Amino acid sequence: MIQTIDLRGTPVTEEAAARWLPRAEVDVAHAMEAARALVEEVRAEGEAALARQAERFDGVAPPQLRVPEDALDAAVQTLPADLADAIGLAIQRVRAATAAQVPPAAETVLADGARVLQRWQPVSRVGLYVPGGKAVYPSSVIMNVVPAQVAGVGSIALASPPQRAFSGSVHPTILAVARLLGVDEVYAMGGAGAIGALAYGVPSAGLRRVDVVTGPGNVYVAAAKRVVHGVVGIDAEAGPTEIVVIADSSADARLVAADLISQAEHDDQAASVLITTDASLAERVVAELAEQAGRTRHRERVSTALAGPQSAIVLVDDEAAAAAVSNAYGPEHLELQTVDPDATLSLITNAGAIFLGRHAPVSLGDYLAGSNHVLPTGGQARFAAGLSAATFLRPQQIIDYDPAALDSVTDALVAFAQAEGLPAHGDAALARRLS
Repeated sequence: MIQTIDLRGTPVTEEAAARWLPRAEVDVAHAMEAARALVEEVRAEGEAALARQAERFDGVAPPQLRVPEDALDAAVQTLPADLADAIGLAIQRVRAATAAQVPPAAETVLADGARVLQRWQPVSRVGLYVPGGKAVYPSSVIMNVVPAQVAGVGSIALASPPQRAFSGSVHPTILAVARLLGVDEVYAMGGAGAIGALAYGVPSAGLRRVDVVTGPGNVYVAAAKRVVHGVVGIDAEAGPTEIVVIADSSADARLVAADLISQAEHDDQAASVLITTDASLAERVVAELAEQAGRTRHRERVSTALAGPQSAIVLVDDEAAAAAVSNAYGPEHLELQTVDPDATLSLITNAGAIFLGRHAPVSLGDYLAGSNHVLPTGGQARFAAGLSAATFLRPQQIIDYDPAALDSVTDALVAFAQAEGLPAHGDAALARRLS
């Protein structure tokens, strides 16, 4: 069902591990040409292009691009009480954990009358994408909207694909969560075209362009975000989901298998990877995967993902080698199911989110941990972070010098200007020199 990669007896470095590791056979670059064409169609033709794309990819065109506010109100009324309670709890927890991500303003005094102020300024308007496809994701609404609100963004537009089951409107659960969060600007549009619409605007539909686009999606959504990057800011390019579990002999094979399956049920290309120092544990996990996968609802999807080239059990000699392999992989989600998870954590540098111990499954982070589940995939955790308040904030430095403070550094400033052949720079300071 799942391949085994045996690295025991092999010197493991991050550079070498990068060559051995399994990856989904997805290349955003291969989708760029198609995504660019879809974005340009929307840029040129607006609503007409979005309607054509909806018919082509979603099987239905929305009756109108912007979802009426009364549809949002109606969606809230049909929300099951237990789900409404769960949504409220998730919003509360994500909002509390996200508040810690907003840095306070700071002042640095360099000399009398010379100071630099640091402030964090939110962007004015954001476009948040919530995928459709194989499942409905109310949690993704929360994970996108709450950080933007905590950052202080004043204008939020949300896009999600039209659904045939709902006459071309957005799934009512998505609408209900948007309304509960106070978002009333929701558009029935999906895929690469939706990203283009958010980036460039659709004036005929009243959709103004945004400053930042965030949210997960398929490879064409990721490619479209790459296409519009520079016109707008983006978060990381989210691809197929990933889990890496580092486990030793203390781990429970039943729980490890359950967590690998929980990610595999997302998508045929989802990656489930176990890195372990214990061959016996690996054998027990294989047996558990076969048993548990056979009785899960999405058994075909799970089996395809586990058998794919992106999933594997990796055998290593020791915990240091396990950490090296994981750091080379840079997983979206990393679970540490070891005898001392805190000690293992000290070896980890690259991961989107890290889950410590057997009582912190990735599914907790998907919904109710308080952390954000929009995370970098495809190894981007080596240089990118998950969605947070910081995604919507810009650090700004404010320079405040009085006359004496400027005069005290004018000679040094002139020296720099002369060295760089830019005498007018020095002249601008000398013009202010105290007499």
